[in-house]
Amino acid sequence: MIRVVLIAAMLAVAGAVCAQQDYPNRPMRMIVPWPPGQAADLVGRVMAQKISEVLGQQIVIDNRAGAGGMIGTDVAAKATPDGYTLLSASSGPVSINPLLQKAAYDPERDLTPVANVCLSPFLLVTVPQFPAQTARDFVAFLKANPGKYTFASSGTGATAHLVAEFFNNMAGVQVTHIPYKGSVPALTDVISGRVSYAFETVASTMPHIKSGRLKTYGISMSRPSALAPGIEPIAVTANLPGFDAAAWIGVMVTGGTPRAVVDKLAAAVETAMKSPDVIEKLLTVGVEVDYRRPDEFARYLKEQQARYGEIIKRGNIKIE
Repeated sequence: MIRVVLIAAMLAVAGAVCAQQDYPNRPMRMIVPWPPGQAADLVGRVMAQKISEVLGQQIVIDNRAGAGGMIGTDVAAKATPDGYTLLSASSGPVSINPLLQKAAYDPERDLTPVANVCLSPFLLVTVPQFPAQTARDFVAFLKANPGKYTFASSGTGATAHLVAEFFNNMAGVQVTHIPYKGSVPALTDVISGRVSYAFETVASTMPHIKSGRLKTYGISMSRPSALAPGIEPIAVTANLPGFDAAAWIGVMVTGGTPRAVVDKLAAAVETAMKSPDVIEKLLTVGVEVDYRRPDEFARYLKEQQARYGEIIKRGNIKIE
């Protein structure tokens, strides 16, 4: 009897090893926890097409929007851990939302990092007539007028909101948060002068900067970006060393997926990221390529969670 059990176990292990070596041998799906047209959706579609070419298997996009990305992320977290369900993962539902509200999944336990793909930096913007010519002047002006000015965001707990809170904390300014339902209404009220300033993505702010409706004091990353030529980091312009923030988008799979499968996927993503047409398409979407392998991506996620946790705690940020 013992011998039969041992043989069965050996056959099961051998079958699993063969399945991993043969991976992938059928079509796959990529869950996008956002509606079509969102950044994570556009990036997911670009990556799915190129990864499918590398692996020789079709990857079907499966949009599962709702609850700030948490519904689709939960679907991916509860899928069979075999590498046939990928997730177009992003900051909100992975690094932020579980810190603000009860989630049906534990990002660290239920999801496995495959590779970070790109970053979406933010620009600090206000109207051209705001009485501060430079970023340092802007910080000094807000400090001299505590509680008198406001900042907009695309919603309480959104990445843009927390990036702004990060800036406010480092700059030591006292301002009032005005949340909106999306970046469009937030920027509309900044342009009209109803709200003093905002941190929003390069993709959403650059058209207004080029038209002269907004001006910027710098970019949120600690290095210049090809997305915003000639715009310096806020860490430099506002003299805030260590200020470095951006939304991230990457590829994850269900927790417990075999490491051999994760590594094969990561290698496929890396090959895709070296393709000039992928780099060009991602820049068109408004994101900057930032490839990180599984272990590096995992460390980055822990850093992001710790940072956002501190921002949320310090600002006493809650979703009602």
